[in-house]
Amino acid sequence: MLLGTALVTLAAKDPVLMKINGKDVKLSEFEYLYHKNNQQQVEKETLDQYVERFKIYKLKVADAEAAGIDTTAAFKSELDGYKADLVKPFLEDTTVRERLVREAYDHMLTNVNIDHFMYSMGRDELDNKKYIAFVDSIRNCVLNGEDWEELALKYSIDPSVKRNKGHYGYIGAGLFPYEFEKVVYETPVGEISKPFRTDYGIHMIRVNGTRPDDGQVHVEHILRLFPRNANDSAKAVVKVKIDSIYDAIKAGANFEEMAKNFSEDPGSARRGGDLGFFGRNRMVPQFEKVSFDLADGQISEPFETNYGYHIVKKIESKQVGTLDEMRPTIENRINSDSRSQEPRKARLEWVKKFYNYQQNPKLYAYLSSEMSKHGQYDSAFVADVVAKSNVPLYTYAKNQSKPLSELAKKLNPKAKLNNDAAVGYIISKIDPVADDDIMKYYVDNLINDNTDYRNLINEYRDGIMMFEISNRRVWEGAGRDTAGLEQYYAAHKDKYTWTSPHFKGIILSATTDSIMKEVKIMIPTLGADTLTNTLHRTFGSKIKMERMTVAKGENPLADYLMFNGPKPKNKKYHEYMVLEGGLQAQPQEVADVRGQVTSDYQDVLEQKWIEELKAKYPVTVNKKVLKQVKN
Repeated sequence: MLLGTALVTLAAKDPVLMKINGKDVKLSEFEYLYHKNNQQQVEKETLDQYVERFKIYKLKVADAEAAGIDTTAAFKSELDGYKADLVKPFLEDTTVRERLVREAYDHMLTNVNIDHFMYSMGRDELDNKKYIAFVDSIRNCVLNGEDWEELALKYSIDPSVKRNKGHYGYIGAGLFPYEFEKVVYETPVGEISKPFRTDYGIHMIRVNGTRPDDGQVHVEHILRLFPRNANDSAKAVVKVKIDSIYDAIKAGANFEEMAKNFSEDPGSARRGGDLGFFGRNRMVPQFEKVSFDLADGQISEPFETNYGYHIVKKIESKQVGTLDEMRPTIENRINSDSRSQEPRKARLEWVKKFYNYQQNPKLYAYLSSEMSKHGQYDSAFVADVVAKSNVPLYTYAKNQSKPLSELAKKLNPKAKLNNDAAVGYIISKIDPVADDDIMKYYVDNLINDNTDYRNLINEYRDGIMMFEISNRRVWEGAGRDTAGLEQYYAAHKDKYTWTSPHFKGIILSATTDSIMKEVKIMIPTLGADTLTNTLHRTFGSKIKMERMTVAKGENPLADYLMFNGPKPKNKKYHEYMVLEGGLQAQPQEVADVRGQVTSDYQDVLEQKWIEELKAKYPVTVNKKVLKQVKN
């Protein structure tokens, strides 16, 4: 009774609006297409106008189904390709993705001044707990007044600690793994984060301050490198060279050419020293300071870094763009790091709740009991107990489940585990199996459970079929029906006239004057039926022949030869002549106006087809439901 009531309620929410050839069309599908159509139209159709067009659209789909188009391999392959793309937005929680996008954008607007402490990760979870506790003890030492620098130099394994003593200074968004960045931006100024893990180690952050992001600068530079282990005298030699380059630039030498010829930065020299845009903390401090301090268009004096002497030319600077402008960059970052899984995880949790997913509460007791009977976890237990068991791992939806035997191939039968650990190990393998299983079920049933997805798939399905049946009956049909085309032209010949003469014939182009002379000598010796074939065989690519029917201004060759236009410029062909044909005042056959006639004939076939469809397939419209359509 409850199920029946639910189905009646569901039907009431999405009633049948039409029946076309016995097939239901729901109100939701009609409204989806009606509103989409109105958004795309310059002049909106009335509801009655759209109803008539919608009926014709669905009649064509019915005809396509009757022709078996939806059963062909080509149709199924094309629709499956669309499905693979159309389902993607339904596989993740868009609100979570939008939250991540906005969070990333907020980070881009601010730099954070941090100190950093890093410790190694352990070999297992037990080690990691000890190491996290150790880093937490360092945190407590700092909170109790001990010196950060001394503790960092003594215990931090950050490769840069000897240089910076645990002080990173200001950093911006996108420089570090997301897990690291998130802690940096969520730790209040003046506070020290709790220890946290990334793939690189165990970290602790102290936040000293924040400032607005300075945006990015676009610079070019010239670099003269120091020799390895250079002393002051070796550096002085490099300084003389960079000064001579700088003097030449001041005297008017082109910066980009000087960079190509004299810069020792192999990555940028060939681009005229161009380093593109970069933000804070992408370059060594001295280089960054000069690049940001320069005015747009200004060239710096030579300055020193650890690498050598530089000259920088600032091209331009820019601030962080709007959210819409930065969205593609942010989306790329999200898709390439751990955040890419968050929207999918959120959708998975929603799906589990939607289908009332439940792990078997008796599974732990069952495994413990079977383990006790068997004696220990080994390959025999996996093969004789796990692989043969039909005990359910979980349930969801309408009695959907997977048996314990599904886990057999996921287990390592040689693992050395005591009984309690073995039971926990087996149960830990359930989630990946359940996640894949329930998401597959969700996708398979999405067309029934999600109106938006169903309408989208139906739109693409019907569109593919309507295109193919229209192609067969009208577009290609008009081209294939040569007799019908001729008859239509003969009956409507007065409709197809020209307002000016057209050239109809063949124009021959030749590569040289001597080739053209040979062609003209040969032409009188050839019959009309062998003319073009013989010329092709004799001269090959040295000539080109084009058949055309064109008015003045439609073809440069015809304009030159027939309408006193300028001689065309062509890299290969230089000489031209009319091989066959001449000017016509009016079209003489259907071929002269094939495009216009074919288009008009297609309209005739379309109308005839629509009349057949209306007579062939019954259509009924529920007027009461139609009144529910929202304008």
